Amino acid sequence: MTKTNAGNFFEDFKVGQVLRHATPRTVTEGDAALYQALFGSRFSLQSSAEVARKAGYATAPIDDMLAFHIVFGKTVPDVSLNAVANLGYADCRFLRPVFPGDTLSTESKVIGLKENSNGETGVVYVRSTGRNQRDETVIDYVRWVMVRKRDKAAKAPEEDVPHLPAAVGAEHLVAPAGTSFKGFDTGASGSPHLWDDYEVGEKIDHADGITIEEAEHMMATRLYQNTAKVHFNQYTEGKGRFGRRLIYGGHVISLARALSFNGLSNAVLVAAINGGRHVAPCFGGDTVFAWTEVLDKAELKGRSDIGALRLRTFATKDRPCADFPGVKEKGYEEGVILDLDYWALIPRR
Repeated sequence: MTKTNAGNFFEDFKVGQVLRHATPRTVTEGDAALYQALFGSRFSLQSSAEVARKAGYATAPIDDMLAFHIVFGKTVPDVSLNAVANLGYADCRFLRPVFPGDTLSTESKVIGLKENSNGETGVVYVRSTGRNQRDETVIDYVRWVMVRKRDKAAKAPEEDVPHLPAAVGAEHLVAPAGTSFKGFDTGASGSPHLWDDYEVGEKIDHADGITIEEAEHMMATRLYQNTAKVHFNQYTEGKGRFGRRLIYGGHVISLARALSFNGLSNAVLVAAINGGRHVAPCFGGDTVFAWTEVLDKAELKGRSDIGALRLRTFATKDRPCADFPGVKEKGYEEGVILDLDYWALIPRR
């Protein structure tokens, strides 16, 4: 009997199946420091324990996207070890902050299946839930991923595609309990612009670019214990469609979030991801740029100190964003690699 795990193929999944993922992960200050070194995020709430304490936290919380990637990484051996590509995200909510010392574990439920017309792959939809050591939900999200079939002749399951909301309603957004962002230190954040200063329809070119190094993206993906083959194994990927390893899509999300600091310095918390698409592949040596459009603004029930901005961030490779490249009538413009729709929380005046 084999002792090794070859991962699940498309025909192994069943709607309603629950997957309890291995290796709970205790998050440390070392993880936060390494994440900082890899992406250079400068949001003051996660960078400064003193800024965090003034807002009511015990100490600086872990970056929201680091927590997301750790929760996501747990799912890979069971959901996407044999993936061709991670296709998108929806209905993702960040429900509780994560601090150094917290232990995260993840469980997923298969909520949809659809075989592709080529008969070689299928799309698997899962809802994954990350919990801390107190069994409190910290992150809950849906993703869908294209997975290879083990046997092309295997009978396809009955198609069952879940209905997913276009966006997380503002009424479902959660600001951390026990916090107050009144009098938030904009000197520490480096920008005077708060929730009140942004307008729906406003576009922000984040100006800077970051080049992805092969070693950095592999180190980042290992940080999350994401074992997807397409990111690590040049021996096999060199014989594949692209001839090289793919960058983990979450790496691009983290780069775009870090770049967004220039223009959204006080958008200190990610509250939800409404939807996300990895539009095109990204590789080591590509330089990532980003720009953001403000889609909506919302007040939070019971909170006058902080509000929500619905943001649509596009990331590009080897294309600066001064002309705001995005979607045209015939699809995405050349160079676009990420289309991310999310809610961020930002202090109010």
